[in-house]
Amino acid sequence: MLARGLFVALLTPYVGWLVFAYDYHFLDGVNLALHEGGHLVFAAFGQTLQVLGGTIGQLFFPIACLASFAHRKQVFETAVCGIWAAESLMYTAQYLGDARAQALPLVGGHIHDWNHLLSQAGLLGWSESLGTALHVVASVAAMAALTVAIRHVRPSQAVSAP
Repeated sequence: MLARGLFVALLTPYVGWLVFAYDYHFLDGVNLALHEGGHLVFAAFGQTLQVLGGTIGQLFFPIACLASFAHRKQVFETAVCGIWAAESLMYTAQYLGDARAQALPLVGGHIHDWNHLLSQAGLLGWSESLGTALHVVASVAAMAALTVAIRHVRPSQAVSAP
């Protein structure tokens, strides 16, 4: 399909940029809204889950979309959602890596989620390493999803008996 081919042609440099030069961008506005919504959803379950709920909420939606397409065996669409999920993990990796420095701007000036969580766990000194490791995992996931998307540019055609 021409539309899928063009979409993959746009996704390819985007994934390369995510892997090698990730920075906050348009899709992270969506991730941020889902992140903040996650805090609200998990607010009734105590402070730790409320804080962690932002990341849970942000990752839930791309993974839920991925699962929905996978359930319907729509491989190309599943792969595209895989790229979104990987990008959302990169957003998390950047936030996680910033836990000690706390240089990123926060919505409403609230506590830095990952500073709070890693401090509670005694792992704050590992924030940069954990952020880098998560970025590597997300990069591998994004490249794998892109590879699947490239391989499924053409929708599968049913084989009919002669």
